[in-house]
Amino acid sequence: MAIWLALEKVFTLPENTFCIYSDSLSALETLAHPQTSTHPIASEILCLLARLKARDCKILFCWIPSHVGIHGNELADTAAKSASIDLNHSLPYADIKKSLLIYVHSLWQESWDQQIHNKLHSIQPLLKLWPVVPVRMLDVKLNRLRIGHTRLTHKYLLFGERCPACTTCHVNLTVHHILVECPVFSNHRSRFFSSVSLNIRDLVGERPHQHIFAFLKAIGIFNFL
Repeated sequence: MAIWLALEKVFTLPENTFCIYSDSLSALETLAHPQTSTHPIASEILCLLARLKARDCKILFCWIPSHVGIHGNELADTAAKSASIDLNHSLPYADIKKSLLIYVHSLWQESWDQQIHNKLHSIQPLLKLWPVVPVRMLDVKLNRLRIGHTRLTHKYLLFGERCPACTTCHVNLTVHHILVECPVFSNHRSRFFSSVSLNIRDLVGERPHQHIFAFLKAIGIFNFL
């Protein structure tokens, strides 16, 4: 915007050689590679440059890194940031789309924050993309553990059977019970996780425990997930 205003000012001056200083390296790079720019303001600046060139004006752009080394730089930065200019410029589609995505995501996160009793909330409190396990088979098994639906714990739904129960604790067999609660696997937890006091997020959260699959193989349920 400052570059656009500077070029507008150039039109009112009698000289034909000018140097415009800017601390926006991205803006200068956009002007240097106009074929990659679709921003409305950048397009207007390029039009102004073409008109000035037709008048035999020579425009040199010079990058200054945020007023470094210039006396009174704090005052200059403050004045630039506080300036309020009413200019009627259309926003590029990409900027509007990005703003909408950020807004929708904030609403989604706000709603998700209220789901404290949802078992998935304890595993993923922040809504964002998680890294993928390079081996697809392991990635599938890990995500089944995260949502709590595995063949071992939910196959009964396909056959209309009763929910399987832990033969030791006599409670419903769930992923959480197997990974965190069941005392039968306490020694295995101590061996593979160096602790018997864990939560589900420690094991299958955004950064799953490096020994989670070795633990599942050791207790004999890896192939039943």
